[in-house]
Amino acid sequence: MRGEFFKGVHQWELQTMDGKFAGKLPVFYYDNTSMTAVYTASTAKVKKYLPHPDMHPAEIFPGRCLVGFSAFEYRRTDIGPYNEFSISIIIIFGRKGIPALSILPQIMRRHFNVYIWHLPVTTEIARTAGVEFYGYPKFIAEIAFKREKDCLECRLSEKGSHILTLRGKHLDAKPGKIMRFKTYSVKNGIPICANIDTNPIEFVESWRRNSATIEIGSNHSISHELNGIELSKQPILYQYSPVNELILFGARNLRDNQ
Repeated sequence: MRGEFFKGVHQWELQTMDGKFAGKLPVFYYDNTSMTAVYTASTAKVKKYLPHPDMHPAEIFPGRCLVGFSAFEYRRTDIGPYNEFSISIIIIFGRKGIPALSILPQIMRRHFNVYIWHLPVTTEIARTAGVEFYGYPKFIAEIAFKREKDCLECRLSEKGSHILTLRGKHLDAKPGKIMRFKTYSVKNGIPICANIDTNPIEFVESWRRNSATIEIGSNHSISHELNGIELSKQPILYQYSPVNELILFGARNLRDNQ
């Protein structure tokens, strides 16, 4: 039943230090669409973008790690509707993991540890809350969804400069299991983390390499970064959720990550 997912989760009233934003934590997202494509990339190239020595790229095999591209259309949330695009690096925090063996538990348990590399959004309230409360690297961008007969397209750009376009196929979806993402970020030089729980009311996962495509731009600084990490030509994993619910829990210091 819709809404049952949020029962038993207490929310606190919060506001930013400058008083410009007031809201609730955890943040509830009541009606969303999302799609994710996971690509392999050069571990050596990606590692330089991780800001903390305990953050290690999770390798699928030696020399190749995983980078996720996720498009979100949030239609009803505690902070209003907005769109978001996440570029993340799947990581192992602490000791360096063993290729394949370290990432398989995350895939099997549907519990992913990710460093948030870039996180553009479409509203100022979403940007301010993400930066103030989570240290997320958020900025205002144009994130436009286009629904075609066979696929969902999301075009990401900033001030007219094309960053990337992600396209994923419309596949038959059914109710999925709860998924958790532990996001890592850095605020004032201190690594912090936050949990995201997702209830995929409609969900499908595909390992077919033709399920999604990504087109990287050529002029934006983020495009230059992505073009330099030797992304695979096709994704190794695609996830599509036409309808889902989501809870973004409050951030905490890693010393409290027990």
